[in-house]
Amino acid sequence: MSRRRWIILLLSFAATTGITGYFLRDGFSRPGPHPLLPLWAHGAALLAVLLEIGTRAVKIHWAAASLRIPLRFGTSLRVCLGGDFAASITPARSGAEPARFLVLAEAGVAPASSLLILFAELLLETWSLVALCAVFLVVFRGEGGVLGLMTTMIGAYAILVVVAGVGAYSLAQRHARGPSPSWATAIGLHAGRWRAVQRALRALRTNLAALRHARIGPMIAAFVASLLHIGLRLSILPIIALALDPTLPLSSLVLWPLVFLYGGAIAPAPGGGGAVEFGYQLAYNGMMAPAVLAGSLLWWRFYTFYLYILLGGVSVGRTVLRARRTQQHGRLHERAARQTANKPGTD
Repeated sequence: MSRRRWIILLLSFAATTGITGYFLRDGFSRPGPHPLLPLWAHGAALLAVLLEIGTRAVKIHWAAASLRIPLRFGTSLRVCLGGDFAASITPARSGAEPARFLVLAEAGVAPASSLLILFAELLLETWSLVALCAVFLVVFRGEGGVLGLMTTMIGAYAILVVVAGVGAYSLAQRHARGPSPSWATAIGLHAGRWRAVQRALRALRTNLAALRHARIGPMIAAFVASLLHIGLRLSILPIIALALDPTLPLSSLVLWPLVFLYGGAIAPAPGGGGAVEFGYQLAYNGMMAPAVLAGSLLWWRFYTFYLYILLGGVSVGRTVLRARRTQQHGRLHERAARQTANKPGTD
């Protein structure tokens, strides 16, 4: 990233941690008991995080299998972690899909197949959210305000995914061959770049046809894994908050995190810039005691945001080092080939 983007990232994280620190100081300075999160709750939250990452990797693995694209589970795991890391340090989580694409490319997956896997993963996520929203509308039908917000948010997310898919299919159908359209030239896609785009569009058109003939069994398994990973991520706040105060209502502890985790993606600042923390305080102020609110916010953000940055950073670092080693080996082979070609007596 450029220096300007690093500065924006640091400022956003400073705002996020500063706001969290303010809520912690305010909560623990109030009179009254200050409950500590027990060790069993830490263990349960950590297990939920690891299972969530694992089931998300299973979802990507089975989604690829349903499309007859070979993809190892280890690669699927790196795709998840790399996307989590990039999403956390880019505005509006815009770096998630490019990072996942990079990990797939580093693993040797063809560009069109990578796009198809990522689009299938988004579709599965959307279907899972819609299914869970339908369940929540029945189970938590008394929670009118947050249910309306949740339904609006998930509906907008579903529409965005469908529009992206229709747009990609339209491009693949109309512009896979021929000269570049005027809008492509206007955004800097000259003839050489447009030809590369057209090659990807032709391959994407072929692979989109494969989506209609996906294998049903693996796709159902991927959908079940998608439901599980969302459920596990939503379970983290109930684990933490109920360990601090067992009298809290379960419905609010499940529904509001869904809004924070998916609605917070539209925040323009990396990491939300404190927007998630403010939303958390507004949602639970008055419901939770100040010390419980502060402690649950701290550990919930750790297990749903900061821990993913740490795990994703390790994954991305290993991927970058592996890519550099591959590049260096390629350069050594090229140098050896040139030296051999330049030796006297060689053709």
